[in-house]
Amino acid sequence: QVQLVESGGGLVQPGGSLRLSCAASEIIFSIYDMGWYRQAPGKARELVASITSGYSTNYGDSVKGRFAISRDNAKNTVYLRMSSLKPEDTAVYYCNARVTRREYWGQGTQVTVSS
Repeated sequence: QVQLVESGGGLVQPGGSLRLSCAASEIIFSIYDMGWYRQAPGKARELVASITSGYSTNYGDSVKGRFAISRDNAKNTVYLRMSSLKPEDTAVYYCNARVTRREYWGQGTQVTVSS
């Protein structure tokens, strides 16, 4: 059974940093495009960052220059390094794995930015 397990969320002060991890199992990780999405209360889920199987990256406009996505195919893990965090970054962050005709989601990890 495919599993995407996120970790690393929590409470952080404005201006702080966090690193999220998403460990994948039961997929050929290296062929999947991976992404991080987030959903704040009352808002639609939005793309935060993505990285293709070929290591091309894409970022949402609101996080460009502050967040960095990376992947380690040897560990079947994708990371999201978040810096200069703002209260508006508060959301549940979800990991996504996608390949032709298949898509999987993690359960999400809460990130709260507050003083």
